[in-house]
Amino acid sequence: MRLLHSVVMVKSITMISLGGIITLQQPSMLLQEVGAAVSILLGFAPSSTLSAASSSKLNEVLVPNPFKRPRAVFLLEVNGINGLGRIVKDNPMFSNSFWSTNIIDSDKVDIQFSDENDVSVVSLDEQLEDWTDKEISDFSSLIGGSYAPDALEPLNGVLTIQLANGASVNLHMSKKAERKFLVGLMYLTRNVQRAIQMHDDLSQSALSPAELLTGCFNGIKDLQEQYEADSTAQHGVELLYATLTKIFSSLQEAYKGQIVGIIYCNMATTQESGKKFDVIFTPRHTARWLAETNALNATLPEVVLVRRTLAWITGIILLVSTLTGICYLLNMPLTRDTLLYSNVKLD
Repeated sequence: MRLLHSVVMVKSITMISLGGIITLQQPSMLLQEVGAAVSILLGFAPSSTLSAASSSKLNEVLVPNPFKRPRAVFLLEVNGINGLGRIVKDNPMFSNSFWSTNIIDSDKVDIQFSDENDVSVVSLDEQLEDWTDKEISDFSSLIGGSYAPDALEPLNGVLTIQLANGASVNLHMSKKAERKFLVGLMYLTRNVQRAIQMHDDLSQSALSPAELLTGCFNGIKDLQEQYEADSTAQHGVELLYATLTKIFSSLQEAYKGQIVGIIYCNMATTQESGKKFDVIFTPRHTARWLAETNALNATLPEVVLVRRTLAWITGIILLVSTLTGICYLLNMPLTRDTLLYSNVKLD
């Protein structure tokens, strides 16, 4: 497993690959290059507007063998943090990690596909249903915590999680920012589980489209806006990391290692908190047949005369040519001919 992310820059990206598909050596990447890498990993050609320098960089980032494509990508945008390098570098799960030092930003990147049947796009932002205290308790157990529900009001309890450094953090569902953060994590986890179920169904069907799991997480940004001088936002980053670790483990098992995770981290302002990657489908160009702008009336005497004349002339020419050829064949002498008997010598 290989990991690519940024530690010190405001714009950063994390790419987690299984099976050694990514071997990054470049210190920086454009977001357009990241979008092109997504297309290539899914088994499609990148945009024709990609520059020669970017193509050369991708040749060093990705394995050139076109048959080694996972055809599955987990693409997540996280607003509000610099990157995940500081908290993942000591994890043995990411022991072979490599991180970049610069991600060059742009307004927005379109990841284009020609046919909706060629790729299955699963949104990780979809809000599936309302939550219950039991589901919140199950989620807290998943990431190694516990949940104490409120006896008077549902969905108003306190989630307690023990961090890796030994510290304990409490998140209150009664507080708006903390509630949005926790609900965002639960939506992310539930949508990943839904994507895994869809992958199981697709793997059993005759068609085998590429799979793109994409979403945007703003929970860290919500915590930062509410607690500017508090450590709650940093605790949120560690909780996000714990959740992503569980997600990657389940994806690795479900996809049997044939999936690449890409995480784009961005210290975006409120005006810049929108998604940077959009998936669009462009219809294929279909063949066009030439047609008469004004159809001729085939019953007109002039049209009938011309067509009959052409038919008779063509028939007479073919008949004369056939008879002439037969005549020459019947009267051909039994001597060496340069065309018919070039390799035969008659005695």
